[in-house]
Amino acid sequence: MKSDKNSIKNNRSFPSFVKRFSSYYRPHLRIFIPDLICALFIALIDLIFPMATRIALQNYLPGSYYSAFFSVMGILVVAFLIRAGLQYFVGYWGHVLGVNMEADMRRDLFSHLQTLPFSFYDKNRTGHLMSRVVNDLFEIVELAHHGPEDLFISSVTLIGAFIILLTIQWQLALVVFIIVPAIVIFTARRRRKMSEASKKVKERTAGINADIESSISGVRASKAFNNEQYELERFDEGNRRFRGAKQNFYRQMGIYMSGMDFLMNVMNVAVIAFGGFIIMEKKMDLLDLITFTLYIGAFLQPIRRLSNFVEQYTVGMAGFERFISLLEVQPDIVDSPDAAPLGKVRGDIEFRNVTFSYDNDVQVLTDVNLRVGAGKTLALVGPSGGGKSTLCHLIPRFYETTDGEITIDGINIRDVTISSLRGAVGIVQQEVMLFAGTIMENIRYGRIDATEQEIIQAAKRAEIHNDIIHMPDGYQTYVGERGVMLSGGQKQRISIARIILKNPPILILDEATSALDTITEARIQTAFDELSKGRTTLIIAHRLSTVRGADSIAFIDTQGIREIGAHDELMKQHGLYASLVQTQALTERQG
Repeated sequence: MKSDKNSIKNNRSFPSFVKRFSSYYRPHLRIFIPDLICALFIALIDLIFPMATRIALQNYLPGSYYSAFFSVMGILVVAFLIRAGLQYFVGYWGHVLGVNMEADMRRDLFSHLQTLPFSFYDKNRTGHLMSRVVNDLFEIVELAHHGPEDLFISSVTLIGAFIILLTIQWQLALVVFIIVPAIVIFTARRRRKMSEASKKVKERTAGINADIESSISGVRASKAFNNEQYELERFDEGNRRFRGAKQNFYRQMGIYMSGMDFLMNVMNVAVIAFGGFIIMEKKMDLLDLITFTLYIGAFLQPIRRLSNFVEQYTVGMAGFERFISLLEVQPDIVDSPDAAPLGKVRGDIEFRNVTFSYDNDVQVLTDVNLRVGAGKTLALVGPSGGGKSTLCHLIPRFYETTDGEITIDGINIRDVTISSLRGAVGIVQQEVMLFAGTIMENIRYGRIDATEQEIIQAAKRAEIHNDIIHMPDGYQTYVGERGVMLSGGQKQRISIARIILKNPPILILDEATSALDTITEARIQTAFDELSKGRTTLIIAHRLSTVRGADSIAFIDTQGIREIGAHDELMKQHGLYASLVQTQALTERQG
């Protein structure tokens, strides 16, 4: 993940990594501890079975103690019935534990994403972030649930089986434990290969998710340009890379699983061969060898569990590492330690020697000085790329100034809480963001606790109420993805109603009517005039006819603010603004 000021910590040690992972168990210990206790009893029952079988076959059956023999068999049946109940608890509540942890992680990740600045989202695709929030967490949770159980059961079973094997025939037990280190070394080496392959799969999954999200959201454009085949070819290329990464992971996993099977089967053969030799030497009887092989079965089961754990650990930790790397992206716009709420805002805004650059490379704004009086309207005009939108986005601290300061009512915006600052600023943009829900829900987004009556009143002031009540479901009409079911004018007026509901003292209109036809623009301009009353308003305008009534107009380009004054004053100067007005008027007449 790339970032400029957003630093990612790369010095995570394994203990701190595990500690961070295990911290998600803490809120759910009431499930986790009983889950491990059940796992312990499952392991103990597995250990009891071969020894109970040996006692029954060696002591009771030859001595014709049939009642004792069948009593042992009955106890084993009851033990396995209890084991089934314990296994149900582990299977059900263990997964519940995993789901709870997944929800906690997703909450932490989503909450963290809300704190990151615009610059982060400028550089990271939505599909990549969705993959982090959804796909990675599922595999992390599989590790969170099965990992501790498999590790705990395997450890108890291996230690218990080792002790019992030593009591049966210590020489034969040594054969087993000569092979075990080979399994451990093989596992450690293959885990690294699987981890690298798994990380590549994660990256390819995020990439293909991003491609799909981009293609689906842009499907209208692809159809309009007749580029469906291009989109298909682009998807096929991403799909091919994903398939290659997945194949490599399964190749590494196949090598690991086949190698494990070979080593475990070799262990079985070695036990039978050496056990047969010891029987020939009269140092062990056949029943002890049968019992020993039963314990080898009990011994191999935890090894298989451990091999599954290695696979889960590899996949899950690759996801967790990506999860942590995203959590460790530090927001570069945060409240200062002594930040205070902004309080009641009059709306006097001042830029003092403000300089800004997106990448500390090309400066967008240089040494800007500008003042907008409380309740006044300032229009920003000029060529595209001159920094008009950037200048406005610095006010609510969507981006941080490189140098200089911005004040509201004489208070540096860095000295107030971001929440109170953004609560005082309302923005209406050319591209209206409507959520896939109802009209009522989208207007209420301006103030979540608004009543239905307040929403209707805001819609009336935005001149959208009459349109809404003639829709099939009125205020409960579904607007579609990004408001696709509505016209451009309707979407814009809903966004105005949303701002009216928010009722901010400072208003920014960022080319809010440039995408609309003249008739719709005139209708919406009335709503803007209503919205601007009593507020400090900054208007970024493409059509100059909409800003003539502004208290002052600033012409801004890559060299900074070149002219500022009322419309009539600037026209008399015959400068850049006057030239822009004349050019636009000529274009409209020719059109």
